Amino acid sequence: MKDNQEKLGILYATGAYFLWGFLPIYWKLADHVPAGQVLAHRIIWAFVFMAAVIMLTGKRHTILQEAKSIIQHKRQFWGITAASVLISLNWLTFIWAVNSDHVIQASLGYYINPLVSILLGVIVLKERFTGSQLLSFILAAAGVLYLTVSYGVFPWVSLILAFTFAFYGLLKKMVRVSTMAGLTIETLIVTPIALIYLSLITDNSFTWAEPLSATNLVLVGSGAVTAIPLLLFASGAKQIPLAMVGFLQYIAPTLMLLLGVFLYQEPFTQAHLVAFLLIWTALIIYMASTYRRNLRTKRSQSPLPK
Repeated sequence: MKDNQEKLGILYATGAYFLWGFLPIYWKLADHVPAGQVLAHRIIWAFVFMAAVIMLTGKRHTILQEAKSIIQHKRQFWGITAASVLISLNWLTFIWAVNSDHVIQASLGYYINPLVSILLGVIVLKERFTGSQLLSFILAAAGVLYLTVSYGVFPWVSLILAFTFAFYGLLKKMVRVSTMAGLTIETLIVTPIALIYLSLITDNSFTWAEPLSATNLVLVGSGAVTAIPLLLFASGAKQIPLAMVGFLQYIAPTLMLLLGVFLYQEPFTQAHLVAFLLIWTALIIYMASTYRRNLRTKRSQSPLPK
């Protein structure tokens, strides 16, 4: 039974990362729409989608209880508000990057992200910095620095994506809330801002005159595209070891990198290659360290032979 649950968990998590990895293809369908408008519609329709899921699954009471608890605790409320702002900035940067032909930079950002999360864990949560983690971080930093100096362009897209998602993850760790409630509340908080923005612009790409136009369908579908992989990931992560989650998370940026190089023909220079090799080496060291630590933990917890 446990093996079946783990296999199902791997399937769910893998599905989530594959969907995230192919997400640039979806946003390219809306490359004629300004990134701000795409973001506004993504927020609104993600909230609508989550509200529908909650009603259909009969979890309205549970979600309302979680929302009430968050509102009653100022630290929780401001934490999830900050998280909603950070994830909105992350989404905006990613949409802009994809539709401005910076898919490779976006990929680099999500390779760097786990290492930024380690740094935040040490600084904010006072977690211990192991030698392997320190070496990983130095190699990743060297990769970013080399790309900046050699390629002549500071990879700000990569760093915004890495840092916003890392800080978002940190806040979500501090604000105890379920995935379903979290996404619903986060999108609810910024939905009024998105609605105001759309009401003020004069060139709204969404039109009620042609409700079934291709652009309308892509914008409305962005809600499901946002929510489905997150719900799949939440279901999968509960049933598989953390080390497995850590391994699977590199599926998405790898797919993005392949899309950027082979499908969208973005330039992949020697500077990119050196930077990615340094970061991949950093990640291999980090994953090997995590694997060894988990193995030692399992051995220490296993009962002694009688």
